[in-house]
Formats: sequence, C-alpha cells, structure tokens
Amino acid sequence: MSPAPAPRPPGFSRRTLLAGVAGVSGMVLLAACTGDDGGDGAAPTPEEADRLAEQLGVQEGVVAAYAAAAAADPALGDRVAVQSGQATEQLDRLRAAAPGATSSAPAQADGPPPGDDVQAWLRDRIGAAADAHESACADQVGGRAALLGSVAAGLRGQVTVLA
Repeated sequence: MSPAPAPRPPGFSRRTLLAGVAGVSGMVLLAACTGDDGGDGAAPTPEEADRLAEQLGVQEGVVAAYAAAAAADPALGDRVAVQSGQATEQLDRLRAAAPGATSSAPAQADGPPPGDDVQAWLRDRIGAAADAHESACADQVGGRAALLGSVAAGLRGQVTVLA
C-alpha cells in the first residue's frame, strides 16, 4: 500500500491565486471597456474600423509568435498548444467583428533570438499584444469594445500560464 499524500497547507495554492487574479483583472478590464455608450452593434466608423484592423494585425502576430515558439522549442509548443488554439479562436472572433478589414501590421513573428529563453520571449510578445488590445478597447464601442477587452483578458491569462 502506498503512503498517503502529504496534506496540503491551508489556503490557496499559487496557481489558484494567479488564476483568480487573472480572472478578476479580466472582469475589471471588461467592465472598463464596456459602458452605456449606446453601442448597439452598429457598423464601426471608418476610424474604428481602422483601429480594429490594427488589432487584427496584433492578434495575427500572437498566432505567429506561438508558431515561432513551437518551431524553436517543440516541447514548449506541446505545452502551450491549448493557448495557441485560444489565440487562433480570438483572431477568428476579431475577424468576424471586422468583416472586410485587413490587418495593417505584418503577422510574421521573427522568432526568438538563438539561445534566448523561448518561453520568456513568447510571454513578452503576448503581454505586448494584451497591452495593445487593452489600449484599443477604449477606442471602440459596444460589442467591439467588449470583444477587445475579452481578448486582452484572455491574453493576460495566457501570460500567467507562461509565468
């Protein structure tokens, strides 16, 4: 018979605490990016469409960064396959919110420098994308603002997983 596992110390585990912080941060971000602005799903103004197209490029960069990281470190690629899939789903949602828009930024990720910490490189790229989506959230209204806030919060969660 195998010995019983050691009892867990009382309180929250580090993972539970980080997940909770990420969730609360996401809710705060979502609340900050949505307001009673009368946004009812109307077509974006040309300026809003341009800013949303920029965010398509940012998210395409996230998807490309996951691919570059997986190519540079296949073990890391296996560990973050779920997050990579989430980034792709987020990109699909952004594209659906901006029909006809094309990204204005290149989606090509250069890849991590040789000898660099691939996980840290990927975490930095995802954090920068979350920052960009968060900033752009304030320039949108209604559902588009909520979508950008949601994507930013999701990326913050991915940064936490990579920490």
